Amino acid sequence: MTQFYTYIDVVTLGKLLLVSDGQALTGLYFADKPHAPVPGAEWQEDATLKIFSTVHTQLHEYMTGARTTFTIPYRSAHGTSFQQNVWQALAQVPYGATMSYQGLAALLGAPTSTRAVANAIARNPLSLVIPCHRIVGSNGSLTGYAGGLDRKKLLLTREQRG
Repeated sequence: MTQFYTYIDVVTLGKLLLVSDGQALTGLYFADKPHAPVPGAEWQEDATLKIFSTVHTQLHEYMTGARTTFTIPYRSAHGTSFQQNVWQALAQVPYGATMSYQGLAALLGAPTSTRAVANAIARNPLSLVIPCHRIVGSNGSLTGYAGGLDRKKLLLTREQRG
């Protein structure tokens, strides 16, 4: 299966790598961070895919406050069943809200698996669309974010202002 990709710049977020199977978004990564994949020889760059323009538009709307949810078709093509469950639970955390890693683990029925939940969140292939930035430490502190803590703070502040 061909993987398509492009890079876009989003004001205040920086350079993002978008990945698609041609129909749905399968990856959204901060290009300057360690978990971002490096496009391989089998990947095809194509900035003209409709899904990529839709993602760019919706991200712009989100960052300007005109959008609170994404309606982008997406799928997580990789990940263990545990990771998939964590990512599905992340998608349910509402705009403007936060939840602790411990709270998410309890919600998943695995209250002693906070560290495993945190590791799954760190591997989220669809940053922003699956809102891992809404997960905070049990005392409300900003901990861990693949996009960096400065971006996490920016996103949470943006959402709390509405």
